[in-house]
Amino acid sequence: MKISIIIPVINEQENLRKLLPYLKKHAGDLVKEIIVVDGGSSDNTREICSENQVHFLSSPKRTRAIQMNYGANNSNGEILYFIHADSCPPATFASDIIEQIQAGYKGGTFRAKYNSNHPLLKINSFFTRFKPMWCRGGDHSLFFTREVFEELGRYPEDHIIMEEYAFLNTFTQKYPLAICKSTVICSARKYEQYPYLKVNIANLTAFKMYKRGEPQEKIFEYYNRVIWKR
Repeated sequence: MKISIIIPVINEQENLRKLLPYLKKHAGDLVKEIIVVDGGSSDNTREICSENQVHFLSSPKRTRAIQMNYGANNSNGEILYFIHADSCPPATFASDIIEQIQAGYKGGTFRAKYNSNHPLLKINSFFTRFKPMWCRGGDHSLFFTREVFEELGRYPEDHIIMEEYAFLNTFTQKYPLAICKSTVICSARKYEQYPYLKVNIANLTAFKMYKRGEPQEKIFEYYNRVIWKR
């Protein structure tokens, strides 16, 4: 079985300059391809992909769900590994994924910690070893067999936020989720821009809004106003 790595991006040139060489260095024979799916970047994303000899795709729309599905549609591996450009998987990521699939899991994720010495972020990191949905995040990176990804309908393209939570929720209703003991390093940039409590309250509020079934636009507007400020 081979892994297709899919990276949805919008203006992530600095992170890609670090991530792509790292992935290629540690991919080995288990990775079939690395695909960057661009949502309309105005930076040098295309050129960086060319320099690193990875596939560059222009997504038909600028939402993460559509970008990731588009990457999956244009990939060839039996396993799909979705990773954010500002996350960095362990050097053993490929063998870790294959090990979990061979053990019978259909999908999974990694433990996570942040690239920051903020003491409170160690609390967030600790809980990523557990399976409840509030412990999970797309920045921990996610992998699924292609068969199950298609069976469960892929990422919901009507979502403009929390698409990874939505798919994980569907997945875990039918299959157990593997959590690799190795660790993905996640970006702490939100926590560098805003106070720790503000970010966690925003995350929890958005999560509760989603669980209540509130409209995507309302959740997006809230999070955009409080944290993203796009």
